[in-house]
Amino acid sequence: MARKDEKPRRESGIARWWRETLGELRKVSWPTRQEAWRLTVIVIVVMVVMAFFLFFVDHTATFLLRLAIGS
Repeated sequence: MARKDEKPRRESGIARWWRETLGELRKVSWPTRQEAWRLTVIVIVVMVVMAFFLFFVDHTATFLLRLAIGS
């Protein structure tokens, strides 16, 4: 039992952060392995498509710039 002259112990910032982080992680709705795999494939496909698109835009802009400058 705590005496009246004792102050209640305050939790350190790191301990509080860790406790709150674990609490939030318990609330997360984690994807199944199949969902995670499907979403990973979608991300990779979108990255490849965007890479080709940006490659095309870059080369088109370079071509037009060289044409305009005349080099």
